[in-house]
Amino acid sequence: MNVKQMSVLAIFIALSVAGAFIKIPGVIGSVALDSFPSLLAACLIGPVAGAVVGGLGHLISAIIGGMLLGPLHFIIMLEMALLAWTFGILYRRDKRVGAALLFFIGNACISPLPFIFIISWSFFVALIPSLAIATALNLGVALILLPRLTPILQKMIMNKGTKE
Repeated sequence: MNVKQMSVLAIFIALSVAGAFIKIPGVIGSVALDSFPSLLAACLIGPVAGAVVGGLGHLISAIIGGMLLGPLHFIIMLEMALLAWTFGILYRRDKRVGAALLFFIGNACISPLPFIFIISWSFFVALIPSLAIATALNLGVALILLPRLTPILQKMIMNKGTKE
């Protein structure tokens, strides 16, 4: 990873932090618009970069929100990293519908499954509506921005068309 790519990665982490301040209230705490930068990074820089942004973005969002679930946020951090990574792989292989469906189902329905056993079924059911709305918004923003940002950032990162 070169300096330009690291700088762009830092920008996406900063975008995730900014998104962490945009909260959607839920029955259990709130969920944030912090995952769309990880989806952008996964497609534009690479799946590993998306995983880093997704994991760090969630952790920072959780800290801003008061870490209501305590150390359980580390489980969510790993889930977000995995979801961003797989989204990036599928999207880069032109399986865009599959990437979007996997991210939506994974983030809104599958990732909260461990909390059925850790906390309760009621917690899981209460979390689903706000999590589904936030997932749809994050995914929508990412899918709208990706085709527009791809040519710009590829030119910027890969030095296509610039002299140095």
